[in-house]
Amino acid sequence: MVKISVLQHAPSVHLPARPGDPTPTTRNLDPLMHPFARARERNRALNAAKMDRLFAKPFVGALEGHIDAVEVLCKKPGSLSAVASGSWDGGIILHNVSERKHIRRIQGAHKGKVSGLCFAQDDRLLSCGVDSKIKLWDASPQDDITEQRPLNEYPGKSAFNSIDHHRSDPLFATASNIVQIWDETKSAAISNLTFPTSTETITSVRFNLSETSVLGSIGSDRTFTLYDIRTGKAERRVVMQMSSNALAWSPTFPTNVLLASEDHNLYTFDVRQLKTPTHIYKGHVAAVMSCDWSPTGLDFVSGGWDRTVRIWKEGQGTAPEVYHTKRMQRVSSSIFTADARFVLTGSDDGNVRIWKAKASEKLGIITARERAAIEYRDTLKDRWKHDSEVGRIQRNRHLPKPVYQAAKLKRTMLDTRAVKEERRRKHTRAGENKPNAERKKVVISEQT
Repeated sequence: MVKISVLQHAPSVHLPARPGDPTPTTRNLDPLMHPFARARERNRALNAAKMDRLFAKPFVGALEGHIDAVEVLCKKPGSLSAVASGSWDGGIILHNVSERKHIRRIQGAHKGKVSGLCFAQDDRLLSCGVDSKIKLWDASPQDDITEQRPLNEYPGKSAFNSIDHHRSDPLFATASNIVQIWDETKSAAISNLTFPTSTETITSVRFNLSETSVLGSIGSDRTFTLYDIRTGKAERRVVMQMSSNALAWSPTFPTNVLLASEDHNLYTFDVRQLKTPTHIYKGHVAAVMSCDWSPTGLDFVSGGWDRTVRIWKEGQGTAPEVYHTKRMQRVSSSIFTADARFVLTGSDDGNVRIWKAKASEKLGIITARERAAIEYRDTLKDRWKHDSEVGRIQRNRHLPKPVYQAAKLKRTMLDTRAVKEERRRKHTRAGENKPNAERKKVVISEQT
């Protein structure tokens, strides 16, 4: 009998294990069998980068209602949709972001601009203004959204610039010519916090999200100061080259603080070592007016006097995502939503705008197949980001002509300054010492 050799395959290897499962596929990973694998993969990465820019439509919508510049925004802790905004017209509006409608509208909450907002416990809202008053409002949704009577009122001695509530206790801090700690049940401040030699105006104050008895403030004399309400005094402060306009504590790294500076940059500091910033973020071409961390602590948003909104990766100091519109004016406030998917900005034109945190993200229901394709394209872009063509497409951002020209002029000025410094070092005794690193130039002195 003739012996015949045959190839036999088990059918179970080529059939789905359960009904509804995908059909198993086998791949030969031998590179000799697929000589064009890398070329195909690069082509896919190139297409993925192009598609990412093609579908980058970050603007979602605008929340209207204010008749003057939006000065301050704050989100409600524990809520994905409730956001409050305060304007230069003295009005406060509580928005439902998901439905894009007003929960409550308080006309004439303050005489003059509303300079600070924060949510207290039990659906209540604290506001302060340049009329030297702090007011406590009911923020619960009601049919009559025009009810304008505050639950409580705290008179002050000078105009307030900022307010922030303690994470768990019924305490809140205000910033005026000094930092004051208030109890919700008392009509006067229970503690005054100030640095012994300080005479500045405090522009912003924020409680630490983890070590809740610690708070930081920034002042008009270019200082960043740390306070402890347990000791009732200022612990440390640093004097910087230029003043800061906003600060935000990192939600995931309690010792990290972000400062938005007047010198067009943002700085992150570790409060255990305040002599030098941990990172410098360069991109704006005018003063940075606001900043806020993403709840994940991996990104943050900044809004500037140059009429742009920029979203930065933590630890990556250049090439941020840039958002702008033709009508948007100078951005004075910006926050992340609690799910880290959207960014809200308030600007001088009186609108609160909603943006996607990831410009090309698809909104709505995404099937499992779509999700797998998105993740595959993201992996490809990350793997091929150092390729010249893929990297160029990923980094390319359209800028308004005034911003582009300002960035070009700023680049020229900085290059000229560097050449001048190099020549000075070459021909004078300044060349005997090593040049200072960029981070060493930020902080002038540290005081305790």
